[in-house]
Amino acid sequence: MRLRKFFSCCIALLLCLAISAPAFSAPLTKVRTAWMDEFEAFPIWYAKEKGWDKEAGLDLEILYFTSGMAILNALPSGEWQYAAIGAVPAMMGALRYNTYVIANADEEFLINRVLVRPDSPIAKVKGWNKDYPEVLGSPETVKGKTFLYTQSSSQHFGMSEYLKALGLTEKDVVMQNMDPAQVLAAFDAGIGDFAGIWPMWLYIGMERGNKLIYQPGDVNAVLTLTLVGDKAFCDAHPDIVVKFLRVWLRGVNMIKKEIKNPKLAEQYHRFWTEWAGQDIEPQMAKMDLEYHPVFDIDQQLAIFDDSKGPSQVEQWQDKVLDFFASQGRFSPEEVKKIRGSGYINGTFLKMAAESIKEKPLGGYKLD
Repeated sequence: MRLRKFFSCCIALLLCLAISAPAFSAPLTKVRTAWMDEFEAFPIWYAKEKGWDKEAGLDLEILYFTSGMAILNALPSGEWQYAAIGAVPAMMGALRYNTYVIANADEEFLINRVLVRPDSPIAKVKGWNKDYPEVLGSPETVKGKTFLYTQSSSQHFGMSEYLKALGLTEKDVVMQNMDPAQVLAAFDAGIGDFAGIWPMWLYIGMERGNKLIYQPGDVNAVLTLTLVGDKAFCDAHPDIVVKFLRVWLRGVNMIKKEIKNPKLAEQYHRFWTEWAGQDIEPQMAKMDLEYHPVFDIDQQLAIFDDSKGPSQVEQWQDKVLDFFASQGRFSPEEVKKIRGSGYINGTFLKMAAESIKEKPLGGYKLD
């Protein structure tokens, strides 16, 4: 009798294992992703920490690169399938590396800013152009002044649009090109009238009492970080693209809901110290987190909607493309090729939206 019970228990156990085995043994898809030590890597780093990739059936590898172009240069050897890069590298990806823009990573308009000293006459004039009510300065206060900037950078693009808002061009001011790390030091030493800088120098400059004369969004100089994918891989594996986007969007939802939560700021500071390897002040980490707006699935669908003409993302990218073409970064032939490449592809976001309707994104618990 005992022997019969023993065999019955063994059979029941084997049946349970057989039924549950697929759940335990389902293979994870290895996906290599490429990032710089900036905000956009945080959602995916946190997702990896929490095992959200495995819940989606993926095993994400997070690779570190020093620049967007370094990321692109690694693509031909198959180093990665998905990455986050800036607007200009995204165009280079379309031109030479066969990549898609598959989503918006974050907006950069709050961090690509220009400072003036607190006692500057420029800071005392606001809304000279009624179409740009938040912009400081006027033609009289700006003409002949010196801009410290990095040529062909996002700040350069923003400054150009700022001057247009005042009816000026670069010929009306002095443009002094220098390395980003040198701009704040030179400005502190009394050189120049404007400082075009970005984190973390921006936050230091603000803490020293300098004034922001505009945000790029104030002069329609929208700057984005993009999520890109290897075109061949995306076309061959749209289901994996959707899984990757689900993991990303789960992190986005958490950031949008918890942006003022001190625990999120603590995790972001940990990201900077442990993954990015930079010992920044907690307050600067908090500012950097809050200065990077992110887009949930509904917002992503809206800016990628091309049902009535070029999408919002296409319009943003085209404006940046025109500027850098005017700087000689792209030839007319290259501009034509980029615009005709169809590199901005909202198809995968639409698929992700359908997937989320069928199975909502998972939740989170901030430690």
